[in-house]
Amino acid sequence: QVQLVESGGGLVQPGGSLRLSCAASGFTFSTSALGWHRRAPGKERELVASITAPPVGNTNYVDSVKGRFTITRDNAKNTVYLQMNSLKPEDTAVYYCYARNGVQIYWGQGTQVTVTS
Repeated sequence: QVQLVESGGGLVQPGGSLRLSCAASGFTFSTSALGWHRRAPGKERELVASITAPPVGNTNYVDSVKGRFTITRDNAKNTVYLQMNSLKPEDTAVYYCYARNGVQIYWGQGTQVTVTS
């Protein structure tokens, strides 16, 4: 059974930091491309960050988070992370991790991130 379980969301003030985690099981994590999307209220879902499978591990970010967010993966722990620094109110959204292995795409259930003073 495939599972992607996000954690680490919460309420934070502008300028603060959060680290999201996504623990995966039930598929071959090490050869999967991974990433994070987000959906803000009233907006379309947006790809925030992605990382390809080893050995290359290329990363990509949407322009609005470049220099503030970092995606990493730990294949030994089957976990992908999203370190979010200098958070802004416009980063408020539900964040979803995903894994893509060939034609299969798996999604987590989402974790809420709220940035407000």
